[in-house]
Amino acid sequence: MLGVQKLLALAFSLLLHISGTNSINFIISNNCPYTIWPGTLTGSGPPLPTTGFELAHGASFTIAALPSWSGRIWARSQCHVDGATQRFVCASADCGTGQIACRGAGAIPPATLAEFTLNGNGNMDFYDVSLVDGFNLPISVVPQGCPTTGCLVDINNKACPPELAIKDGSGGIIGCKSACLAFQQPQYCCTGAFSTPQTCPPTSYSSIFKSQCPLAYSYAYDDKSSTFTCRSGSTDYHITFCP
Repeated sequence: MLGVQKLLALAFSLLLHISGTNSINFIISNNCPYTIWPGTLTGSGPPLPTTGFELAHGASFTIAALPSWSGRIWARSQCHVDGATQRFVCASADCGTGQIACRGAGAIPPATLAEFTLNGNGNMDFYDVSLVDGFNLPISVVPQGCPTTGCLVDINNKACPPELAIKDGSGGIIGCKSACLAFQQPQYCCTGAFSTPQTCPPTSYSSIFKSQCPLAYSYAYDDKSSTFTCRSGSTDYHITFCP
C-alpha cells in the first residue's frame, strides 16, 4: 500500500513541476516503536495526494501541498483489518472509512492534530498543534527558520486523569479525551453562555494539557500561546510522531 502512495505522491509532484507551481512539503516521520497510519483532511484548497497511509517505525514519507492548502494531519495506531467485516479499523484516532485512506473524513477523537493554513493572511503560513480534540500520540512540527511547536510528552501515561482515559483491550491507555468530549458540558466546550474568550477561561482539565504541552492548543480559546506563523514558501514542515 505504501508503494501506491509513493506513486501518487510522485505523480502529484510531477504535476506541480509541469504547472510551474512551487509546493510545500510535509515530511512525516514515525519515531514511535510501532507502525502508525497517518491521516490527512483537507479543509480548503487542492486536496493532498494522499488521505492516509501506513508508516513503519523509523520510516518517513513526504507529502507535497500547494501553497493555498489548509487542513489537518494526525496519526492512527493499533490498526488492523477486521476478520469479520474486512474493514480497516484503528483503536486510536480512526477516521471511520473502513480503509487506510480517510477520503475526506477526520479523526475520531481523541486525536493529536497538526493544523496548517498555508499562504494565509499577509502571505504567511499559520500552524499549530491542537489537543482541543484530546490527545493520542506525541508530535513535533519543525519548520526551518521558524518556531517549532508540538506536544512532546506522552500525556496518556504521564498525566491523563482516569475519567478522560481511553483504554485498549489490554487496559493500556491509548487516548486522553478532552473534557468537552468526556462531559459534553458548555463550560468545557466553550458553547452557549460560555462561547466567548471572556466567558470560557481555561479549566482544571485543559490546564493539565497545557502544563504538559505548553505550545499546544489546550482548549478553544488558547490562541495567543499556540498559533505560530512562518513566511509562506520559505520552509518545509517536518512532522514527527513520538519525537
